[in-house]
Amino acid sequence: MLIDSHCHLEYEGLVEDQQGVLARAREAGIGGFLNISTRQREWDKVVGTAAREADVWASVGIHPHEADQHADLGEGALLEAAAHPKVIGIGETGLDYYYDKSDRAVQQALFRTHIAVSRETGLPLIVHTRDAEADTARILEEEMEKGAFPALIHCFTASAEFGRKMLDLGLTISLSGIVTFKNARDVQAVAAALPADRLLVETDSPFLAPVPHRGRKCEPAYTADTARFVAQLRGETPEQLAEATTRNFFALFRKAAA
Repeated sequence: MLIDSHCHLEYEGLVEDQQGVLARAREAGIGGFLNISTRQREWDKVVGTAAREADVWASVGIHPHEADQHADLGEGALLEAAAHPKVIGIGETGLDYYYDKSDRAVQQALFRTHIAVSRETGLPLIVHTRDAEADTARILEEEMEKGAFPALIHCFTASAEFGRKMLDLGLTISLSGIVTFKNARDVQAVAAALPADRLLVETDSPFLAPVPHRGRKCEPAYTADTARFVAQLRGETPEQLAEATTRNFFALFRKAAA
């Protein structure tokens, strides 16, 4: 069994055929789905799908692109939403300086708000970072000094040095279909060297379809393609990788295991 540790089942491209999307994924051996939210108005839909589907869980959070629209979001709103039995993660949150769709100071402040909620609830922080390695690492290091919290870097595309820093802080690293791309040699090198107990796989669907599906809408079923590629990189069987990543998912997302 594999788990898609990061998908957007409410996004255009998946939500129109959500039942078909889930059925195809289950047929491909995907036994669990973490349905990620990126803005407050999505929370009810994301949680509703998780409440309806036994093998789907939810996260609550604000993507850095949406930070300006949620600048006044306090810890209370996140804490209230996180109390739902099927909400198992906080995010996605973080920093994105590639598009700069929100003010960087607002992104950073909201990132710290999510971290405080992760620390208080014990629910893992789901981190998005793009072209913001230095500030992401600095904030995570500063906040860890205030008190530890579980966290992961989703859709890893950063440098090997950043990856080492994250592992040193105790974070898990999740690999998306990007790892299968021909020009992703650096990500592939990181993937091959990751400790077996700190690795997850995801689709980030409907985005980033892996080889051999590039150019198509991505679906959670394609977790299997990414997992096969990563297993080959690491000299493991697909079954070994599936067992390890599923075990890692439940070790990190303990509310799901409960």
